[in-house]
Amino acid sequence: MSNRNPVGVFDSGVGGISTLQEMVRQLPGEHFLYYGDMKNAPYGTKTPEEVRVCVREVVRKLLERKIKALVIACNTATSAAAAELRAELDIPVIGMEPALKPAHELRKDGQILVLATPLTLRLEKFSRLMELYGEGAVRVPCPGLMELVEAEREEEAREYLQRLFAGFDMEQVDAVVLGCTHYVFLRSVIRDMIPEHTALTDGNEGTARQLGRVLAARGLLNEGEAGSVTLETSGSEASLETMKRLLEKAV
Repeated sequence: MSNRNPVGVFDSGVGGISTLQEMVRQLPGEHFLYYGDMKNAPYGTKTPEEVRVCVREVVRKLLERKIKALVIACNTATSAAAAELRAELDIPVIGMEPALKPAHELRKDGQILVLATPLTLRLEKFSRLMELYGEGAVRVPCPGLMELVEAEREEEAREYLQRLFAGFDMEQVDAVVLGCTHYVFLRSVIRDMIPEHTALTDGNEGTARQLGRVLAARGLLNEGEAGSVTLETSGSEASLETMKRLLEKAV
């Protein structure tokens, strides 16, 4: 396995582009191959088995491209499939989880709102996370919000979030967790809606750091040259153009 081989990254759509951007920032020498499984989006309203079927097909395609590591840039897919993939593959598998731990560390005595897909919040992996860091945390399922990000319908997403937050006393909220990579594209919108003292956390920075640590430990870091990004999708040409726009926006 050459250190010049690409790192495979995938999500059910465009959300993982936000994770990709952070990995590019931290690891500028790496070659990234990003796959957005837009034909099968969203994952967050599927059953765990349906998600695993989708994930296996994406991973098969990425392995054909000789990837040296796999990043599951999707909280839902990580919860549903990461353990099985780690047991089966001989390359590193880096997953994501809602950034509840950093939110817990920032909490004073208020609530933590965990925004995520319905499936992410139902699975055992998140329940274990709640057992460790869930004091004051509230599960807030957001069906349909991911699709608004995919469609770049920011004003509708803003109205959705306004209705969502209206159900809480936001002055009593210490942190909001962006538990879906798609929601990171709404960071500035959410920041404008919540009190200044309320922290906003997501898992992108930690995921990128973990990838760097794992590649270094295995002697797979690609340093001393400029990296690259290749975008692919199971969706339409229009979907690919959306991915390109969002990557430019994230950068």
